[in-house]
Amino acid sequence: MSNLWGDSLSGFWSVWIIVISLGTIGLSAWFLLSNRHTDKQPDADGNVATTGHAADGIEEYDNALPKWWFQLFVGTVIFALGYLVLYPGLGNFQGVLGWSQESQWEQEVAQAEERFAPIFEKYQEVPIPELAKDDDAMQVAERIFLNNCAVCHGSNATGGYGFPNLTDDDWLYGSEPKDIVATITNGRNGLMPSWQQLGEDNIENLTQYVLSLSAEDHDEARAEKGESTFMSVCAACHGPDATGNQALGAPNLTDDVWLYLKPGQSISDSIRQTLHNGRNGHMPSQAAYIGEERVHLVAAYIYSLRYND
Repeated sequence: MSNLWGDSLSGFWSVWIIVISLGTIGLSAWFLLSNRHTDKQPDADGNVATTGHAADGIEEYDNALPKWWFQLFVGTVIFALGYLVLYPGLGNFQGVLGWSQESQWEQEVAQAEERFAPIFEKYQEVPIPELAKDDDAMQVAERIFLNNCAVCHGSNATGGYGFPNLTDDDWLYGSEPKDIVATITNGRNGLMPSWQQLGEDNIENLTQYVLSLSAEDHDEARAEKGESTFMSVCAACHGPDATGNQALGAPNLTDDVWLYLKPGQSISDSIRQTLHNGRNGHMPSQAAYIGEERVHLVAAYIYSLRYND
């Protein structure tokens, strides 16, 4: 109940749940006993009373429940009462066993840690390039990746709109083992500011210049004008040659890789949208969730996606 209602219920709601729960069980027990009809026996001719209901000439007999069936219903009532005594279910009463889903989960996690910790510790001692070639280790790492990373990067790690492809050669923050470990451990926060203050004309010139960097179709005259604007406001992060800066997470604008390109959207529209609105990418830290040893394993798995083809 704590997950649904917080740590505890107010007095009113606790009493309300107790009344509803026990009242329902009590009403079920009363209905069962009041309709038992053990006193109804066939008459001397073997006839049994009917309920008065008839359909298509067939009358409904008012027989008692079979004994085994009645006992089964009684057993469910006893089970329900026993369950509510042992486990949470009656408002703030936690049950005599003190069970909770949180404590069970923590117990299962502790058991898993005790079982698998030696395996992870062994893998932790292996350098990432070497670990990336261990098929057994990569099977374990892949499962961790699928459970924790695939929701953003995809089950095949090829990314999606706003989420980097981890299988190509385009790395915002570096592809060395230490870079991958740092990203998974600490997370990343990418910020591309809005440049609306430049005005529509300059934004269009910049758009055409960025298109030219990847040899996309562009307006040559506008691209020439956009180059000077790029050197003034963009080169500080993306570099004078526009190949990016991994220390800042500034992307390479010359490799024809577009992180924020929606299906069916033109590259020019994506660039304009970025310049108008900016971008704010966030990669959360995973170390607190999966632990240092698993970070090492996942880093090796990501490393293997590129280097162990």
